[in-house]
Amino acid sequence: MALVPQNIKDLEPYKAGLSIEEVRRRFGLERIIKLASNENPLGPSPRAVAAAAATLADSHRYPDPSSRALRAALASRFELKTDNVVTGAGSEGIMSAIMRTFLLADDEIVSAENTFVGFKVLAMASGRKVHWVPRRNRRYDLERLADAVGDYTKIIYIANPDNPTGSYVTIEEFEKFMARVPSRALVILDEAYFEFAQAYHNYPDSMWYRFDNVITLRTFSKAHGLAGMRVGYGFAHGELIANLLKVKLPFEPSTAAQAAALAALDDHEHLTRTIELTRTGREYLRAQIGDLGFETLPPAANFVTFVVPGDNRADRLCEALLRRGVIVRPLRAFGWPDMVRVTVGLQEENELFVQTLREVMSEV
Repeated sequence: MALVPQNIKDLEPYKAGLSIEEVRRRFGLERIIKLASNENPLGPSPRAVAAAAATLADSHRYPDPSSRALRAALASRFELKTDNVVTGAGSEGIMSAIMRTFLLADDEIVSAENTFVGFKVLAMASGRKVHWVPRRNRRYDLERLADAVGDYTKIIYIANPDNPTGSYVTIEEFEKFMARVPSRALVILDEAYFEFAQAYHNYPDSMWYRFDNVITLRTFSKAHGLAGMRVGYGFAHGELIANLLKVKLPFEPSTAAQAAALAALDDHEHLTRTIELTRTGREYLRAQIGDLGFETLPPAANFVTFVVPGDNRADRLCEALLRRGVIVRPLRAFGWPDMVRVTVGLQEENELFVQTLREVMSEV
């Protein structure tokens, strides 16, 4: 008998984007900008930093295992009961708990090809049969997704907006899809980029619906700038949350992370600045990248994805940018070998990216 299951042996480990320090060591550069990991260029709210720091003297104490204060604040903000809220170490932490809580031996999973790689790793690691549904025009095809739902389907995953394409499913598409989903199937609606998409008139905010078989996932990592704190949260029917709480790791998020998230939730000015910076930066990047002759995908998150046709051209473009201190994300590992994703940065970072992109185009 093999010690390691075959589905785990076959997994490709998740490879995060290079850090600034790694690039500095590799190339000996002084000025480096990181536009690869969809982080908030404004950083965290100063209130969140202060709140986290204030907890450090009590680091010998375990965190509140129920995240009572944070769950209550989230429930109040979104007009729910605390029993409808779960928190975890990032939205991936809650996804992992969902897999462990609800999947039985013969259950199956349905999602779109080349969606969020974090979910792909969890789905493949579960050992269950996964139906990866082809896309249409690089977007989720919810008609095909609904067609793929069978007698053994237990979990359906939709990232809305999607990472790494930045596309989103519309109100009409979502409502037609949910009308075809049996109540025994659980829909994970990953809204990690919700704050950047909510202004679109046809974006289906899941809080409008309150389906009993939908778990909404959101995060403090993106718009709130707390990626390093790892704080995710989810909304669902009380019965689903009650069972998730039995299975999720008890002491996550950390004490500092809970305090930072609570403070960030109340810093409306920081969130508003982030959303506006993202909106204007998205428009600038898309226009400038388009003017250089690249096709850009319509963005609804805090990044712009563009197409670099030709064998290995996207990889070579990213490497050329890297050598000049600009870190962006080649998307081969996500299943898109001819695409590149660039996170919206501060305006001076966006301008440096465009200038450097123009310089390296002749190399690729």
